Amino acid sequence: MNKQETEREISQAIIRFEKEYMGRGPLEARVFMIEDMVLVRLKGVLTPAELTLSESEGNERGRHLIKEVRQELIEKARPLLDKVILDICGIPVTSLHTDISSKTGERIIVFTLEQAPDLDI
Repeated sequence: MNKQETEREISQAIIRFEKEYMGRGPLEARVFMIEDMVLVRLKGVLTPAELTLSESEGNERGRHLIKEVRQELIEKARPLLDKVILDICGIPVTSLHTDISSKTGERIIVFTLEQAPDLDI
């Protein structure tokens, strides 16, 4: 499998994960493989209720709650996400880093792998 096919497969798997586990898929998903890292960029992941909470008056607490809940959900799902990447790339995940913008609804996930995959470009 080449780099583009691998990125596409990871993108589709992350979209499935977001729909099945988080309850809503992103409006857009992009995956970039850079050496031993897999960078996932998801746009439009917030639910209508989360958007309302983030836009409400005194929204600082609401935004903090959205980030906290989303972080906890990803941590609980970490074994599922690690398996997705392992199944596609054939290389174990060393670490996962993520953040979400409660203002724009964009989420970034970075997986670091034990080594760079050997992919055709």
